[in-house]
Amino acid sequence: MKYAAEILNEKLDGLKPETAIVLGSGLGGLVDSLEDAVSVPYQTIAGFPGSGVSGHAGKLVGGRLAGRPIVMLAGRVHYYEKGEAAAMRPVLETVQALGVANLILTNAAGSVREDMPPGSVMRITDHINYSGMNPLIGEESDAGFVGMTSAYDAALGKKMNEAAGRAGVELHEGVYMWFSGPSFETPAEIRMARTLGADAVGMSTVPEVIMARFLGLKVAAASVITNLGAGMTGSELSHQETKDMAPIGGERLARVLTDMMRNGDA
Repeated sequence: MKYAAEILNEKLDGLKPETAIVLGSGLGGLVDSLEDAVSVPYQTIAGFPGSGVSGHAGKLVGGRLAGRPIVMLAGRVHYYEKGEAAAMRPVLETVQALGVANLILTNAAGSVREDMPPGSVMRITDHINYSGMNPLIGEESDAGFVGMTSAYDAALGKKMNEAAGRAGVELHEGVYMWFSGPSFETPAEIRMARTLGADAVGMSTVPEVIMARFLGLKVAAASVITNLGAGMTGSELSHQETKDMAPIGGERLARVLTDMMRNGDA
């Protein structure tokens, strides 16, 4: 993706970002906080996939957040859209070629904990790849055997915690379990997730973490909690609920991320 990076570098007028943020549901408005923003639709970048999920704009935006250079990926492609765990590989390879060293991933997720209700924000400390899919399947070198013991960078995680404290945001911590989607989990699967040690469930992020570590990027991630898991409230889940609730936690997470950038923590 070197060619795509060269073209983007020209469009971004030489911006030198060290950090990229993938904006999940509820975080799309964060791009409005960028100074000197330059927006480039995914479909105009060679090799970039397009997203068909409502709430995911599908554009790369470069600029300055709290004075620091950054690129934001407004929208992601999910495994369930194309059946490809490596769908975001061209995107991550391109931001790496731009010089990005830190990747912050965000998503909307369901909580399996009563004490972490909708509107909460959870820093992901580890994950469970329940889907079994992997973006490195078919990798033709030993480089595919990526260690995942420290998939989520401890130093970045600490800085996120500190930023949350300064921003006055309660930041939960927990394990994220990846289900392939697009159907929601069953009550039995939520009970299983809790038994296996998960704190939240969702349909993204894990393949991007694996790919980012393969590319040598440092990773931090956070979930905006939009609902309690199936069977916990007696109500059926819906994507509309996700879209309705995501902005609440999204505003809180946006404050945390902005503080991280303002203090040079990312």
